[in-house]
Amino acid sequence: MEPLTQAQKELYDWLIEYIRTTQHAPSIRQMMRAMNLKSPAPIQSRLERLRSKGYIDWTVGKARTLRILRPEPQGVPVLGAIAAGGLVEPFTEIEERLDLSNLQHSNFYSLKVTGDSMIEVHITEGDHIVLRPPTEDEEIKNGTIVAARVDGEGATLKHYHKDGNKITLKPSNHKYKPIEVSAEKLEVQGILIGVWRSV
Repeated sequence: MEPLTQAQKELYDWLIEYIRTTQHAPSIRQMMRAMNLKSPAPIQSRLERLRSKGYIDWTVGKARTLRILRPEPQGVPVLGAIAAGGLVEPFTEIEERLDLSNLQHSNFYSLKVTGDSMIEVHITEGDHIVLRPPTEDEEIKNGTIVAARVDGEGATLKHYHKDGNKITLKPSNHKYKPIEVSAEKLEVQGILIGVWRSV
């Protein structure tokens, strides 16, 4: 999409938030107040430019029909859920995208947390975790939080500990027991980069 000027972006961002929170389009007068303008002409000009650039549209002759056109997906893809408890089958289809505008990286992805086995490190059910795949031959440090898949069992989010050929996946909740497996039965699918919690 064609880039916006600062004035156009300011109005566009305001429109997105207004329509998201109120579920209806604002009036020209409301836009004038929001942009601190005393005349409708600059608002109408910006609206026309936003429309011509493909950011918005409306039905001619009808009031409050302005709508935001779906932008290209941005952010980190959310690939499903990860168990912070037992083991669950991971998802691979992109369900949504998490808008982390300051954290753009082609390899990063996100999973939604289910369960409470990591609550002592402040990762709770409903959080989104951001992960990166391990690099080839990367030696993962003990204590690192990883998304790990156990052959025939599923995937889970835990602290990684390796001792020889034995890997222990340790929870951060005393109610849960560690999971012990041999190295050949475990695949580290992601290394924790951060946690995103909607408020």
